[in-house]
Amino acid sequence: MNHITGLIITLNEAENIAECIASLRQVCEEIVVVDSGSTDKTVEIARASGAKTVVQPYLGDGPQKNVGIAYASNRWVFSLDADERILPELAEAIRKLDLENTPYDAFTVRRRNYIGDRWIRCCRWYPNPLVRLYRTDRARYSDSRQHASVGVPASRCGHLAFDLQHFTYPDTASMFAKQVGRFSARSAKILYLQGKKVHAWSPWVHGISSFFAHYVVRGGVFGGLDGLSVSLAMSLNAYLKYARVLEFQRDASVRDAQDFTKVW
Repeated sequence: MNHITGLIITLNEAENIAECIASLRQVCEEIVVVDSGSTDKTVEIARASGAKTVVQPYLGDGPQKNVGIAYASNRWVFSLDADERILPELAEAIRKLDLENTPYDAFTVRRRNYIGDRWIRCCRWYPNPLVRLYRTDRARYSDSRQHASVGVPASRCGHLAFDLQHFTYPDTASMFAKQVGRFSARSAKILYLQGKKVHAWSPWVHGISSFFAHYVVRGGVFGGLDGLSVSLAMSLNAYLKYARVLEFQRDASVRDAQDFTKVW
């Protein structure tokens, strides 16, 4: 039997956490939840579901996930977001692994990203392979505070040709709202704090380049209305990110109104 700890980071995930924990229990004998200070019943539900639950002010994506490693009793960890689920076929493949004797330090899985109940296969939203199962003594998440990944050499990484589900957005409107709102604002603050200098043409160049990459290069054109919507949302994110950085550079009143200590 494989001994695996499931790891989840949360913030106000009361609607998702119980089902996420149940999904992990298909392959994990222990669950660790690292909560960022939820104001709903996330922590209460997680503890009632038998998860080892700790509260840690948010440090960013990679550092926050690495906090959970200290609370894991097992060497192998499977990391899952609260809005993700392990499909039965993937669970069966994980149970069949011989983790005590495997030559690998980590394994990738495929991820299905959804808008509502629609599985989006274009724009490189699938197969979207990610390292989720890894040995904590040989691999862990990078220190990146957004979009962190597990660093492991390709030769030491196995691949499981099975899927987990990611319920990315409940609908198209929420995708646009997050990309043009919180996501682009956060990215703009990060770029500004890094000293990124942009020019008047930067928003246009990045916005158009993003649309071309998603709609043409990554096959959004073959995804119907959803492919177009994803491409437009990503291009608007890119445009606004650089437009906001430019605004911080040019307009002191806008810049001074921002709290750059609260990027996360």
